Amino acid sequence: MIRKTRSNISQNEQLLFEMSSPGKRGYQLPELDVPAVDAAGALGGENVRDEVTDFPEVSEVETIRHFSRLSTWNYGIDLGMFPLGSCTMKYNPRINEAVARIDGLAWAHPYQPESLSQGVMEIVAVLEGALCEIFGMDAVTLQPAAGAHGEFTGIMMVRSYFEAQGNARKVVLVPDSAHGTNPATAAMAGYQIRNIQSNSQGMVDVGALEASIDDSVAALMITNPNTVGVFEENIAQICAVMHSKGGQVYMDGANMNALVGIARPGDFGVDVMHSNLHKTFSTPHGGGGPGAGAVGVRSHLEPFLPAPRLRKNAEGAWSWDYDRPQSIGPVKAFYGNFGVIVRALAYILAHGGVGLKNATVDALLNANYIRKILEPYYEIAYPAPSMHECVFSDSRQAAKGVKTGDIAKRLIDYGFHPYTVSFPMIVHGALMIEPTETEPKHEIDLFCDALISISQEIDENPELVLKAPHLSRTPRVDEVLAARKPVVRWKKP
Repeated sequence: MIRKTRSNISQNEQLLFEMSSPGKRGYQLPELDVPAVDAAGALGGENVRDEVTDFPEVSEVETIRHFSRLSTWNYGIDLGMFPLGSCTMKYNPRINEAVARIDGLAWAHPYQPESLSQGVMEIVAVLEGALCEIFGMDAVTLQPAAGAHGEFTGIMMVRSYFEAQGNARKVVLVPDSAHGTNPATAAMAGYQIRNIQSNSQGMVDVGALEASIDDSVAALMITNPNTVGVFEENIAQICAVMHSKGGQVYMDGANMNALVGIARPGDFGVDVMHSNLHKTFSTPHGGGGPGAGAVGVRSHLEPFLPAPRLRKNAEGAWSWDYDRPQSIGPVKAFYGNFGVIVRALAYILAHGGVGLKNATVDALLNANYIRKILEPYYEIAYPAPSMHECVFSDSRQAAKGVKTGDIAKRLIDYGFHPYTVSFPMIVHGALMIEPTETEPKHEIDLFCDALISISQEIDENPELVLKAPHLSRTPRVDEVLAARKPVVRWKKP
C-alpha cells in the first residue's frame, strides 16, 4: 500500500510561450515626467533591439501561477528523503544559509584589498584550522572548487613531491571500490593506473596490494569508507605497506560523513585527502554546484600546497603569501567558493565537537537500520558492517525479470526520490542507499515500507513494476533515445 503519497491537484502546465498573447504585460508604470533617454544614442544604435522576437507576453498573475505550479512538480529535500548513496544529500540547516547571506560576506569581492578583507580571511583561516583538527592533518587548503578538483590538487602535490626528489614515478594504484573519478584524476596527472581488487568483504585485498606495489608506484588512491559503504578495517596496514615502498596514500574523503568526530584519516597514516564540504558540512548540493573540495596534507606535503597561502604579519593582520617556490601554483582563479566556506564553518561551529560526532553516529544508525529492515527482502552486497550507506544487489528480483532501475522507477510512485542505481559497478544491479543523519525514523520507515511493498509486488505482479512509474507526470521514457536524441528546445508550432 502506498502510504506517503496520493492523487493531488497538481495541474498540467503550458509553456509561457504557449500562453502568450500580444500586448500583455506583467507590470504597470506611470507616464514619464522627465525627458525620455534616447537608448539608441546612449548605448549606440547597433546595441539596441527594437523588440525581442517571440518573447512571451503574459500578465503578472499568469507568471506567478505558472512558476508556482511548476514548483509543485519538483521533488526536493524540503519535501522528503533523498536516499542517493555516495552523494550525502542531506538537509542543510537554514541558519547556515542566513549566515552566508550577511551583507559583508555575501558582497565581499575577491579584488578587495587585504586591509578590507580581514574578516573574510579570518573565516578562511578558522575553517582551515577546524578541518586540520577534523582530518588529523597538518595543513588544509580551501582553494579547490569541488571534490574531483580536490583529488587533482592532491595528486598533483604528490607528483611535485616526487619530482622534487628527482623521480616523479609512473603508477597510481586505484582499488576497484574507489570513486570513479579517482582513476580519471590519476590519468589527468600523467600517471598509469593499476587496479587493486577487493576481497570478499568489499575491502582492499592487502595481499593484492603488496603484490602490486614497487618503486614505480607514486600513490594509492583509496576511498574510505569505500563505495560499497564499508570501512577499510586494514587502513593502517595499507598505509604502512605503501610507506614501506616510499609511496603516498591519498584518501578520497567524499564519505567523511561517516567519520567526522569518530576517526581521523591522518591518524591512519593518510598523507593527503580531500573532503567535499558540500556533502559533509552543509551547503547546497546538486545541480552542478557550488562545491568545495578542501584538501588536507601531512607536513611533508605542505610546501606543495596551491599558492597563495594565508599568513599573519607582525601586526597580526592577514595577508596572502605568494612566495611559495615549491607550490603547484593556483588551481582556481580566486580562493575557493567562499559562500560554501562560510556555510561549512557555520555548520561546524553550530555543532561543536560533540554535535559533529552525534551527526555521524545518527548517519551510521540510520543506514544500518535500513539494512536490517530490508535484508530479508533484498540481497546485501557484502557481509561486512555498513557505515553511512548500505548497498544491496537486485539478484533476487532479477531472477524474476525485474532489475534495480525498475525498482527505482516504481519507488517514484511511492513518493520517494530513487536511490543510486547500478553503482558501484563492482556490485551487479546495485541499490545504493544513504539516508544521512537528517532523516527521522518516520520517514525511513515509510521508505522501507515502500521497498518492501515493491518486493512483494515483484513476487505477485512483476509487470506492475516493469511498467512503472504510473503516478508520475512523465511516464517511463525510452532512456536510450532520450540520451541519443534529446529534445532540448521548444519550437513554435
